[in-house]
Amino acid sequence: MNQYDVIILGAGGAGLMAAATAGQAGARVLVIDHADKAGKKILISGGGRCNFTNTGTGAENFLSENPHFAKSALSRFTPWDFLALVDRYKIDWHEKTLGQLFCDGSARQIVAMLLAECERGNVEIRLGTDIGEISHNDGQFTLAGATAPQMVIATGGASIPKMGATGKAYEIARQFGLDVVTPRPGLVPFTLGADEMLFRDISGVSCPVVARVGEHSFQEAALFTHKGLSGPAILQVSSYWSPGDSVSMSLMPDGAAMLIDAKRRMPRAHLKAALTEHLPARLAQALATRIGIETELGNVSDRNLGHAAKFLTDLTFQPTGTEGFAKAEVTVGGISTPELSSKTMEATKVPGLYVIGEAVDVTGWLGGYNFQWAWASGVAAGLAIAGRAKQ
Repeated sequence: MNQYDVIILGAGGAGLMAAATAGQAGARVLVIDHADKAGKKILISGGGRCNFTNTGTGAENFLSENPHFAKSALSRFTPWDFLALVDRYKIDWHEKTLGQLFCDGSARQIVAMLLAECERGNVEIRLGTDIGEISHNDGQFTLAGATAPQMVIATGGASIPKMGATGKAYEIARQFGLDVVTPRPGLVPFTLGADEMLFRDISGVSCPVVARVGEHSFQEAALFTHKGLSGPAILQVSSYWSPGDSVSMSLMPDGAAMLIDAKRRMPRAHLKAALTEHLPARLAQALATRIGIETELGNVSDRNLGHAAKFLTDLTFQPTGTEGFAKAEVTVGGISTPELSSKTMEATKVPGLYVIGEAVDVTGWLGGYNFQWAWASGVAAGLAIAGRAKQ
């Protein structure tokens, strides 16, 4: 039986960050993952270029039953700290929009960097290895032929099962008596019913919108798909959506002024022509059909144009559901934060057990926030692990 200071379950972003941090601080670290490659989710992120952080990261960019939980870790390892690591490895990067930082080259560079950091800390990584049964006796965690006084759950959430995601984190948490906030898909496309076929028929059309679910709104692009709605703005509000909620979009905030101006400029034109000046042609046609004004603009009262404008500023859909974990970028919910120390990520009821990354009930917005949580929570646990190992 090989002895370590810590066994880390999961070779994703959070697990590798924790391993590198603890290893470089002197801890003997073993990382185990059933996947055949480390960082598989990193490799597919950002279209293969990895949106590795967001310069605007704050606790307000995360969902959790405890909105304050993420503050400690995020304040102690910031986007600038991770960017300094990226720069040290001479990885070229750029800001795409809204503080989102991407590799100029490939997401493989981020994985290679994390593995190099683990190597600096003499971390042992076993890929293609099933975790199997975990026992905990006399203060020692034992699994897969290894034992250690500390263990980290870094196996992620349930999103993108084709990449190997499972509910293993929740299974282990329950084994050790930790509560789990029911996981659900986040950052996920919506599906629409047959009554919205008009919009499903314009699959591939995208435009800037302000999307809203309840009190939450995001100003980015929406994409109409053959199943329903997607695009950054839609993915953002999906994390706040519950079955039965409606989703609304503002396509033209100044719609009333625009339509009245169009009536003055081109009174013989129809509504579609006025909308096409500001929106993609196929979307303009679908909206004109839905609004139902068939006469020339010059014959439409300003009041009726006002009603049309209201429709454009509050286009409301009733999703039938989402595309589920298969298409969700993240998992909302997870291991309950009252069970964990916000400073060290250690379980309060099980000394030596830590939970980090997406396995925790902390879920970021789209745009690099979830990776920053992975790095920050991994560093928090890694430092605590090394400190305990030296005692």
